[in-house]
Amino acid sequence: MASTELQTKSGQADAAEEPSVDWGWHGGFPKATQIAGWFTVFALLIMLVGNHHGILSGGDTFKLEDLWLIGIAAIVAVGLLADLRRRSRLRR
Repeated sequence: MASTELQTKSGQADAAEEPSVDWGWHGGFPKATQIAGWFTVFALLIMLVGNHHGILSGGDTFKLEDLWLIGIAAIVAVGLLADLRRRSRLRR
């Protein structure tokens, strides 16, 4: 019969429930996330120079794809900067 009382956990994680406790990983990859994120921003912005006829590729006006690339790159960059700020506040 199942118990209705809450079980309290000790400070140690059980290796049977969480296999990653054996090798000590319980988090993310903050450096890899930042590197991949900034690479994505760079890749999005480098797409402005290419074979379409946007303003940076010799066209006379901005095209809708230029605005999408710049907008998505800006959103990713703001997210990365917010992540850096949050991580620096957690370290204090």
